[in-house]
Amino acid sequence: MDVVDLPPVPDADDPEAALAAVVALRRLATRLEVEAVTEAVDRGWTWAQVGEALGISAQAAHKKLAAEVRARRGR
Repeated sequence: MDVVDLPPVPDADDPEAALAAVVALRRLATRLEVEAVTEAVDRGWTWAQVGEALGISAQAAHKKLAAEVRARRGR
């Protein structure tokens, strides 16, 4: 994954810009999460380990991410 230079945080006085930044950050966080979990699973991590690293249960991690991990792995 490429390192991204982020623009300055928008001022809260500009809610349109601030909310657009929130959406962009969520998308980036989701992308990073999926890529990191895919790599972890490829390296043999269990869903329990993934869940612990994310601060959620193994079941929650699996439910949230397993389909995307399978899709990225071509399975």
